[in-house]
Amino acid sequence: MSAGPPHQPRPAGLRGRLAPTPTGLLHVGHARTFAVAAARAGGAGLVMRIEDLDRPRCREEFVAAVLEDLRWLGLAWTEGPDTAGPHAPYRQSERTAWFRAVWRRLEAAGAIYPSPHSRRDVDEAAAAPHEPAAPDDAERVFPPRLRPTAWDRAGAPGAVAWRFRVPDGRVIEFVDGLQGPVRRTAGVDFGDFVVWRRDDVPAYELAVVADDHAMEIAEVVRGEDLLTSTARQLLLYEALGWRPPAFAHAPLVRDAAGRRLAKRTGGLSIRGLRERGLSPQAVLAGSLESLE
Repeated sequence: MSAGPPHQPRPAGLRGRLAPTPTGLLHVGHARTFAVAAARAGGAGLVMRIEDLDRPRCREEFVAAVLEDLRWLGLAWTEGPDTAGPHAPYRQSERTAWFRAVWRRLEAAGAIYPSPHSRRDVDEAAAAPHEPAAPDDAERVFPPRLRPTAWDRAGAPGAVAWRFRVPDGRVIEFVDGLQGPVRRTAGVDFGDFVVWRRDDVPAYELAVVADDHAMEIAEVVRGEDLLTSTARQLLLYEALGWRPPAFAHAPLVRDAAGRRLAKRTGGLSIRGLRERGLSPQAVLAGSLESLE
């Protein structure tokens, strides 16, 4: 079953956004993706949004460091911290009322359901002999048999996770601004996904869709590791009755062994490169070998 005509990209030069997560110092991979976003937005406007919903790991000193490093790289935004833009606040931790309103809309539409199952429950169910095996590098698909058949309507998310029920077998297609045609199948490449966490915090998929819509983002630029997330998010846009933005997924920066450069793997930080005397131009354009 097809999702219909592929989602077509909009032309470059439309309103974009930068959305750092302040759980560590900005590394060169994210910096280059942000530079692509700024270049593609052109003069159409660029929003800076701090995605700080991971409260135990997000720290204020990392917010300050990321903003300083981006300015050093020559990136400027038209809305966000230190501006008086119309879409304030620009920290997701301060936008809970908006996220709850979006949750209520999804719950009223019957698109989501409470899911008390732990990650261990999902792993054990997905590994059961009668469940289809997934490739080693694929995500665990939430087993449909763990979906509830009925539940009480709720006025608020509460202390339980909520999942979006994907249309099994539905093909989601879109034309990416940098990757070209992309195709994912619901129930195969991904399953029912969390939109609200059991600690009463919106999950990534809901939060970014809600904010990109509210902030009128025309093109989302991010790393190619989020292509499957985009398929999930297109289903959320559809359920909410909102027009999705265009998407452009930049290639990931990898080391000589082909490993993804990331904060959690000790990737090169912009702060460290600055302290070594490199120029912004060298950081954004140089090879990894020249930076190491």
